[in-house]
Amino acid sequence: MNNVFKDFKDAIDYAREKLLNDSYIIKTEKWQGIELKHPMRETLNTSFSCLISPSTEVLQFEIRPNIPWANIHFKERVGQEPLNPGESYKEWPFYKMDKEMRTERGKFSHTYMERIWQKYAGQDPNFPIVNLLSKEPHTRQAYLPIWFPEDTGVLHGGRVPCTLGYHFIMRDNRLHIIYYIRSCDYLRHFRDDIYLACMKVLWVLEELKEIGGYSGEWMDVKPGTLTMHITSLHIFQNEYELVKRYKK
Repeated sequence: MNNVFKDFKDAIDYAREKLLNDSYIIKTEKWQGIELKHPMRETLNTSFSCLISPSTEVLQFEIRPNIPWANIHFKERVGQEPLNPGESYKEWPFYKMDKEMRTERGKFSHTYMERIWQKYAGQDPNFPIVNLLSKEPHTRQAYLPIWFPEDTGVLHGGRVPCTLGYHFIMRDNRLHIIYYIRSCDYLRHFRDDIYLACMKVLWVLEELKEIGGYSGEWMDVKPGTLTMHITSLHIFQNEYELVKRYKK
């Protein structure tokens, strides 16, 4: 891959330039499970890699996620509970459509916490990816699916996950993550999606070191790269000029 960057500021700016220069106008049927009223601009197949800093402060400086929401939400994602709706959504700065985004039972059509923990909640204190990597450090099978087969052709008409899944792989004493995402809003989600993926790597590494008592195979392993593949990177058409002025 040619799109390898020294820090996430450059990676985010690359995606911005691609969106400004290569995007086209499209009007899909829905956005976030709601009927779309306004056209969007979209660019296909945006991919990049960047080395993950072991410092959360550096990551926050480079990525500029929505803090404190991103940290609050991350704690829910790794909290071993299949929460729906949870509490962190109340802190998300773009959250304005409470009634439209929930079902009649007061829940969302899905949450990441449900997708990550539903099968394992209360059964095992360790994340399944952590268990696998602790037994087979060089496995190629450490994939965390967020998109389930039943999401294809979903009949409820609501939201389905934007994220397809995360692939963790350790090589040369670095734990890498490959992040596959089908749909990503540049202004509302892009930076947070990057940050939350990086935080997963730091958290998995910490869990692996604790299992091994800070010794053994994982003791000297460092964060590797985040490689992100986005099928559809988009904004609303009326946000194009705003993104033009949006600096890294």
